[in-house]
Amino acid sequence: MRPNRTIYIALTANLLIAVIKFISGFVTHSTAMFSEGVHSLVDTANQLLLLLGIRLSRKSADARRPFGYGKELYFWSFIVSLLIFAIGGSISILQGINHLRHPLPPHNPFWNYIVLACSFLFDGSSLVVAIIDFKKVKGEKSWWTAVHQSKDPSSFQVLFEDSAAVLGVIVVAILLYLGHKFNNPYLDGVASLFVGVLLTVVSVLLARESRSLLMGEGIAPGTQVKIRSIVENDEAIEKLLQIFSTYQSPEEVMLLLLVRFKHDLDTQAITDAISRVKAAIRNDFPFAHYIIITPGE
Repeated sequence: MRPNRTIYIALTANLLIAVIKFISGFVTHSTAMFSEGVHSLVDTANQLLLLLGIRLSRKSADARRPFGYGKELYFWSFIVSLLIFAIGGSISILQGINHLRHPLPPHNPFWNYIVLACSFLFDGSSLVVAIIDFKKVKGEKSWWTAVHQSKDPSSFQVLFEDSAAVLGVIVVAILLYLGHKFNNPYLDGVASLFVGVLLTVVSVLLARESRSLLMGEGIAPGTQVKIRSIVENDEAIEKLLQIFSTYQSPEEVMLLLLVRFKHDLDTQAITDAISRVKAAIRNDFPFAHYIIITPGE
């Protein structure tokens, strides 16, 4: 799989969709179409920010960041979730309220249907790719468990955004049709409100996951059990007292292990034991880039 394929496909689709939605909204005076255009434009900006975060996170460690720049991805993912709410959700809700207060007579929705059909095709295709790619990551886990346990926000953010986009297109199409059929100008505003609420919900979910990663999630309990077994099986170690861990990036974990060495060891024996344990952990868990082992009581 080509790196970041899902993001590039979503970026291209959303940029094209945003342009045609704004044109259609301007021609037909549809508030819902303007909201959908804002939705697609925000998604386009989000993909650009995700790509920026990925690029910055791959910078090598230096004197200022001795543990690397991996958390840049988590930071920009959190910014993406805020933008979805601050721009996409709030603008759509305000436009919907304004339209409900000052409704305009429904126009011929023919071009809106064409645009929505194109949007469904583009967003749907992007969603299919996102689903295929995420299924390779999630394995046998449930979808929500896989999202919650994922340490790579770029793998599920596009999935959330495309799902919201497809659902939004379907609901907007239905409400535009009903508004034209029954000559009800208020349904266009309702559609815009729905898009805004949908974006707000997605924003909250993504912010929750991104914040957790940014604050420093540790390794899974099952992984801790395996590491404990590796450490305590070493002949020089009496007991593993504590494991501290945090993800620096989706592929990098920092481990701090407090261990109790056997009392009859000299300095060289302790040094050799530390080297053996580090090598054994890295052999089973290559993502453990930073391992600090220190005596504890």
